This record gives sequence, structure tokens and C-alpha cells, in this order.
Amino acid sequence: MLKKYRERLGISQEELEKLTNLDRKTIFRIENDLSSPLIETFAKLVIALKLTDEEIAKEVKNNVKK
Repeated sequence: MLKKYRERLGISQEELEKLTNLDRKTIFRIENDLSSPLIETFAKLVIALKLTDEEIAKEVKNNVKK
């Protein structure tokens, strides 16, 4: 999900790193399903990617179905 929304904004992992103050390795691991973000990290990503409540709810619903 992270990569999809990052690419939708047309920003690189490096740019997202600057927007969130998260390490690029962390962003890479989340994008590649190698780790799940802590709630604080998730919040930073949601803000930086300008996700709406509806988009978040849709992604949660889709992931629960899997």
C-alpha cells in the first residue's frame, strides 16, 4: 500500500524520508512487506502521503480480507 500511495504523489523514497523524518531503510522494509510500521510511523506516513480516512479504511478492509 505504501508504495502505491507514494508513487501516486510522484515522490521517491528519499523524498518521503525527508517528509517523515523516517529512515529510508524503514520505508523500504514497509513497502516490501518486510516489516509493519509502529503506530507513530504509520501516522507520519498517513500525514506525509495525505491519505484520507476513506482510503485508510479501504486498505484496512482489504487487508483484513486477505
